[in-house]
Amino acid sequence: MNLDRAVLAFAGVVVLVSLALGYFVNELWFLLTAFAGVNMIQAAFTGFCPAALVMKRLGLTAGTAFR
Repeated sequence: MNLDRAVLAFAGVVVLVSLALGYFVNELWFLLTAFAGVNMIQAAFTGFCPAALVMKRLGLTAGTAFR
C-alpha cells in the first residue's frame, strides 16, 4: 500500500468512526467529521496532510499526491 491509499483509507475510517460515535455516543463527535472534511479539502489544494507525514515516517512508500 502506498502513502496516497493509506491516507485515503485513514480518512475514511476517521469519518465513519466519528459518524458512529456522533450517532451512538454524543453529537459533539460530528465535529471530528467536519475536521476530517476540512482537512481533506485543504490537502487537496496544498498537498499537506499531517497523517501523510506520520505515515511516511512509518515507512510507507510515496505515491503521487503526497511526497
